[in-house]
Parts: sequence; C-alpha cells; structure tokens
Amino acid sequence: MNKNTTDIKARRRFLTGVGMLATGATLTASAQAAGSHNESQTRFIPTRHEKDAWLEELAAGRGHRAFVDSSTGAGGATALNYANNILLGHREEYGGSDSDYALIVCFRHRSTAFGYVDAVWEKYGEFFSRSTGLTAPDSEDALRTNPLNIDQAVYGNRGNTIDALRARGVRFVVCNKATRSISSALARSTGYTAEAIYKELVASNIADSRFVPAGVLAATRSQEYGYSLLSAG
Repeated sequence: MNKNTTDIKARRRFLTGVGMLATGATLTASAQAAGSHNESQTRFIPTRHEKDAWLEELAAGRGHRAFVDSSTGAGGATALNYANNILLGHREEYGGSDSDYALIVCFRHRSTAFGYVDAVWEKYGEFFSRSTGLTAPDSEDALRTNPLNIDQAVYGNRGNTIDALRARGVRFVVCNKATRSISSALARSTGYTAEAIYKELVASNIADSRFVPAGVLAATRSQEYGYSLLSAG
C-alpha cells in the first residue's frame, strides 16, 4: 500500500472521529437544553401577590425564617414556647442572635382571641374563655385579660408572654376570617351588630401584629416565601 493511500485512510478515520464527536456533543447539548426546558416547565414558581409582600419585607437581611401556627387555646401557649425555643437554641448552640430570625406566630381558629388586647378581653371574656377553653387562674371564672400576657406558668407558656417575645422580634398574625366568625357569634349574644364588633376587634389587635385573610392561607403562603412551618396545635 502506497503512502497516498495510507494518508487518505488516515484522513477518513480522523474525519469520521470528528463527526462522531460533533454528533455526541450535539446530542449532549440537546439533552441538557431539553432537561433545562423540562425543569423550567415542572419546577413550581409561586405567584406573588402584593398582599403577601410583607412576608419578604419582614425577612429582609435575616438568615432564617419560621412560621409557628396555632389553632387552639393550648396551642397558642405552645406556639409561644416554640418561638422561645427556636430563638434560645439558635443563640445558645449557634452563637446567633434573635435578629437573625424572621419569626411569625399565627393565632387562628380557637386561638384567634389571643391576638386581641386586654380591653376586649375585659368586655368579651366570657366568650373568649369558652373559645380558648381557658379560665382565670385557679378558678372557673372567665378570663378578663389576655392570658398569654400573664407572666405565670398556669397556661403552659412558662413565662413566654406575647410582649416578651414581641420585644425579641417575634411578629404575630391574626386570622381575619375567624375574627369575622367571632363577631357574628358575639352579635347574637350582645345585641351589637356583627360589623360594629368586627371593627372593634380589628382596632384591638396586639402590638406588632397584623390581620391576614385567613390563618391557614398565611401558613401556606409563608412556605412559598421560604418560611419553615411548625404546628403548635
């Protein structure tokens, strides 16, 4: 076999190899593009709403996000304990500070009344005591103050009051839907209109709290903003 024939065969092998490499590269690129396209089609991207923007604003510059949900009288107290334990554990075991956390406690369903100040507890304590299942300390009398601001262990919150946690940066949300239901129930037993009572309750929320359309909705939206959800009962 002469030299020219050998050179021709070598060139053919080279070109075939280049073609195979190019084909492989094309297939790989196509597969990657298809994968990226499929991922973009299947990866969930939540819709943003202006009404929820506060969740991101609260968390700005903070390294951790947590949402503690409560729906019962006992659960409201537990939620305060959970919030305290989160902050305490972060400080003692990680060397962090309370300001590292965007931490929200939710009062909804039967814990909703914890989101109101003492003035309305004084007025509607009979109803709130039945709703939460809690009575005055060491008696069966109705509560006349928000029990989660009583600095005693009788309600299971171990001294973790709303005001104490608020001072550490914890923020609270109150269920508006439950507030509407409470207003209607109170109207049937007081002679006031449901709308008048609703306006009174909305004007009587605890400091550094906000009403959300529904507590369960806020819990789900918080996860869409990267908050870890914890149920306190």
